[in-house]
Amino acid sequence: MFAHFEQLQSSIPTDTVKTLVVAAAHDEHTLEAVYHASNELPLRYILVGDREKINKISSDLGRIPSSDAIIDGYDDADCARKAVSLIRENAGDVLMKGFLETGTLLKAVLDKDAGIRESETMSHLAILEVPAYHKLIGVTDGGMIPAPTPEQKADIVRNTIGFYKRLSPLPLKCAALCAAESVNPKIHDTLEAAQLQTMCEEGAFEDCLLEGPLSFDIAVNRESASIKGHPSKISGDTDVFLVPNITVGNALCKGLIFWGGAKMAGCVLGAKTPIIVVSRGATAEEKFFSIMLCLK
Repeated sequence: MFAHFEQLQSSIPTDTVKTLVVAAAHDEHTLEAVYHASNELPLRYILVGDREKINKISSDLGRIPSSDAIIDGYDDADCARKAVSLIRENAGDVLMKGFLETGTLLKAVLDKDAGIRESETMSHLAILEVPAYHKLIGVTDGGMIPAPTPEQKADIVRNTIGFYKRLSPLPLKCAALCAAESVNPKIHDTLEAAQLQTMCEEGAFEDCLLEGPLSFDIAVNRESASIKGHPSKISGDTDVFLVPNITVGNALCKGLIFWGGAKMAGCVLGAKTPIIVVSRGATAEEKFFSIMLCLK
C-alpha cells in the first residue's frame, strides 16, 4: 500500500483519460479541486449546475471552461438527476458531489428506475495519510450507515475489498475495531466482530484477512499485541479499520485529522462508479485527493 497520496498520484495510469461528472459544480473549492486535478491527472470533466455561477467562479480561478463542459442544472435535485444520468449512460466514469446535500445526490443514485446502485449496501470509505503510520489507512463506515447490522458490515467489507483491488496487493488486512480484543457478551460489537472473523476464516471474504474484535493499539502496534499476548497476524500492518458504527468512524477520522495531522480522501462505494462525497466545507486539497483516489 502507498505511504503517501503523492505516491498514489504517481501510480495513476496516464494512457486512459477518465471523465469526472460533478453534481452542483457551482462551488469554489470544488471547481478549484477539479481544475487542479485536470492539470495533474488524465481527466476530463462535465460540470452540472448553475452555468452563470460556474463561469464566474471559474473566471476568478483563471479558467474558462468550454460551453459543452457545462450542463445546466436548475436546482439541487435537477443537478443530481442529470449527473447520475450521465454516469448511467456511460458518459462519465466518476461521480462527484458539489454544493448540494449528500442526501439529495444519493436519492438520485438510489432511484430504482434511473439510479446507479449496484450493491445491496452502499458504504463510505475514508482513506487517510497519517504521519505516524507507514502507509495509507482506510476507515469504513464513518459516513453512510449509522449502526450497520452484521449483514451490512459483511457488505461493507466486500465493498472495500473490491475497491482495494485497484490500490494495493491483496489480501486486505482488515481490523474489526472494538474497545477490546476479547469477546465480551456485554459489548455487542465484540460479538459481531468475532462473527465476521469466523466468516472470513470460512471463506466468506475472498482476498481478505479480517480479525476481530481488535483494539486500536493492537491493530496499529505489533509490540502491543506482543505485550498482551494476542496472536494477531495483521497487528502493526492493518490496511482498513472496520468501525462498529458511524460515530466511531467519524470521530476516528476527525481525531486523526485535527490532532494527528492526517490528510483525508473519501468516497462512497456500492454504485456503478465510486462517488466522491466530501463535506461542503472540505478543503480543495481533500477534494483533489478524493478525485485522485477514485481515478486509480
